[in-house]
Amino acid sequence: MSLKQKIEGLNGDEAVAYALKQCNVDLVAAYPITPQTIIVEKFSEYVSNGEVDTEFVTVESEHSAMSACIGGAAVGGRIFTATASAGLALMHEMNYIAASHRLPIVMAVVNRALSGPINIHADHSDSMGERDSSWIQLFSENPQEVYDNMIQAFRIGEHPSVQLPCMVLLDGFVVSHTLQDVAVLPDEVVKEFVGRRRIPNINVMGKVVPYKLDVNNPLTMGPLALYDYYFEHKRQQEEAMKHAKDVIVKVNDEFARVTGRKVGDGLIHSHRMGDAEMALICLGSTAGTTRTVVDALRKKDVHAGLIKVRAFRPFPAREIIDAVKGVKAIGVLDRSGAYGAVGGPLFNEVRSTLYDCDERPFVVDYIYGLGGRDMHPTLIKEVYDDLERIVKTGQVKQTLKFVGVR
Repeated sequence: MSLKQKIEGLNGDEAVAYALKQCNVDLVAAYPITPQTIIVEKFSEYVSNGEVDTEFVTVESEHSAMSACIGGAAVGGRIFTATASAGLALMHEMNYIAASHRLPIVMAVVNRALSGPINIHADHSDSMGERDSSWIQLFSENPQEVYDNMIQAFRIGEHPSVQLPCMVLLDGFVVSHTLQDVAVLPDEVVKEFVGRRRIPNINVMGKVVPYKLDVNNPLTMGPLALYDYYFEHKRQQEEAMKHAKDVIVKVNDEFARVTGRKVGDGLIHSHRMGDAEMALICLGSTAGTTRTVVDALRKKDVHAGLIKVRAFRPFPAREIIDAVKGVKAIGVLDRSGAYGAVGGPLFNEVRSTLYDCDERPFVVDYIYGLGGRDMHPTLIKEVYDDLERIVKTGQVKQTLKFVGVR
């Protein structure tokens, strides 16, 4: 049975800061960038007011922010940062280092289009550039999911079988600046749920020591690893990602027992998929609008469904295969470009996932919402109409389409 929770009016950025305040973080190192700035502004108030004893480091760039986070995590701290768009791109080199060092840093990424032309609104081009960096990626539909994902992210990344950094993603302005009711847990409940960071032991020349930088137990992180060792390091990261799937599911279930809230199985959330003939698959805030369209279509006896992908990394391939059984046509909504590719990032993952299925549905990619352009219900209805034509005719004329572009 879930416990009583307080309702706070929070936007997505404030939900990040509020959850962070409750998670007993040792260090925050961050640089402001729209539309993320509210996160670090709000958290800096908690630091100034003495509500947390976190060390807050203001740095000269996002590259420096992640460098400071790596140092803090390497000595055993629980570490957080936040960024968006060009800031995430500037971190690119250090993001790979954080993951390869197996440091469970948590980072809120407020999705924003990458330049150019310069744009401050939401699309997923920034985080898709990091999809192969070995960071876990959890997408959030609304401020409530932002709050919940933040708390769970520390448990997931710090799990002994995972030990990987984790991104919590929220669409810029659409979620980051939208005020909604958010059910928040008491501080002591979050503190107990998250616990302290557990540091695994490793064997260093026959001596078992904690995996952290310690003058009393010297070890090296990030040494030169040429072709004799580099491959093995990367292979271990792949295994950690596999473990992360099970951990995400278990933490999602455990969180549900405390709060009464869960996002599907933790990896995906299916809506009216039991008898769906056609379905859309998407990430982030667009799921809420799409769910409304699905419910309206169902009243007209149109067998539409929706799959919201919460965990883009690790990718929930088996879960999607199970969810789309019986579906005849799938539309994938990609909020990032596919310049020179067969389709967008989510489309390529889904289509590859379904390739070996005995009964494969038609799969079409719909690029939408670049630079924050609205994906309103009328456009989503048009996508379902297109899928309905595909189901009736059994033909796909284009596998890559653009929605809402002039």
